[in-house]
Amino acid sequence: MQITNLFKDFFESEKAGGFILIMCTLLSLLLANSIWSESYIHLWHFQIGEHPLEYWINDGLMTIFFLLIGLELERELYVGELSNFKNALFPIAAAIGGMLLPASLYISLNHGTTTQSGAGIPMATDIAFAIGILSLLGNRVPASLKVFLTALAVIDDLGAILVIALFYTKTIQWTNLMIALCIFIFLLLLNRFKIRNLIPYIIGGVFMWYFMLHSGVHATITGVLLAFAIPFGNGNEKSTSYLLQHILHKPVAFLILPLFALANTCISLHAGLKNALIQSYTLGIALGLIIGKPIGIWLFSYLSVKLKIAQLPEDLNWKSILGVSILGGIGFTMSIFITLLAFSNSQHIENAKIMIVISSTISAIIGLVYLRTLLKSSAS
Repeated sequence: MQITNLFKDFFESEKAGGFILIMCTLLSLLLANSIWSESYIHLWHFQIGEHPLEYWINDGLMTIFFLLIGLELERELYVGELSNFKNALFPIAAAIGGMLLPASLYISLNHGTTTQSGAGIPMATDIAFAIGILSLLGNRVPASLKVFLTALAVIDDLGAILVIALFYTKTIQWTNLMIALCIFIFLLLLNRFKIRNLIPYIIGGVFMWYFMLHSGVHATITGVLLAFAIPFGNGNEKSTSYLLQHILHKPVAFLILPLFALANTCISLHAGLKNALIQSYTLGIALGLIIGKPIGIWLFSYLSVKLKIAQLPEDLNWKSILGVSILGGIGFTMSIFITLLAFSNSQHIENAKIMIVISSTISAIIGLVYLRTLLKSSAS
């Protein structure tokens, strides 16, 4: 399978970013449960203007992460794995299953409770974390398996974005939303008139973010909208979209996501660990990520082929698809992000974060051991 240079760059940056994400999470948990815990936790609550540092990371810097996701999705749709509708149906079916079953399992435990809004938490896959784990297996991993995981995670992220936009918008300030959408339309017109200079898009994106932030719709949606306004052209190395995507890879992987991990995993485990493990919503998260994700991804993939809707890539088999399906249970970044939107109770947020970290770790270990054993037996 031919893999573009940009995909290789994306995979490599996500791989290294995944390792840094793991290190930052471990460091944050260590500091939050050390003698410096009070100072460390207070650091992220330091006020900058009207909001704490944590807010600016989650609502500001993470918009750039969503911009990168949007650019990658755009590339996949135009020239990547998703550009061929027949090929796209396989990861699309997998992603749908990987979102529906975890959400259903969560709802089965939390329907009618104050925590049922957390159904979106186990629906997401962390692309950096998952690719980082897959890369530990080295060159034994077929290229098509890497592409499948990446396409699956990108579609999954799109699903998470839609969930955020549709279900986690409580009140809408229509004037601000209309201004934000007008700016978006203006940027689309710039694209239409073949304005390739990035500066007007970046300036427009900042203003669009400001009005979206004050509209009630989560500001990070701006990143995805901006991605589709930026000229793609023919997608070659000179296109505006390609250049921006290439520029953003390393800042997102090595700065923004690590900061997000540090700010959102400073969790004190001294008092809350036992309590976190026995709540209906934390059990729903664990069930969704560890069991719902792999079953949903594998089952919908299998059904899509059996019903002749999609086709299994030639060099893959159902055992390798199961391995990637297990890695799909690594929720982490997007799961934590949705947690912050789903819950307002600080104890619910802390408990959910603990279970996300535990469940993602379990999925990573099981997926890694399973795939290592599978690939080793295939090579012998």
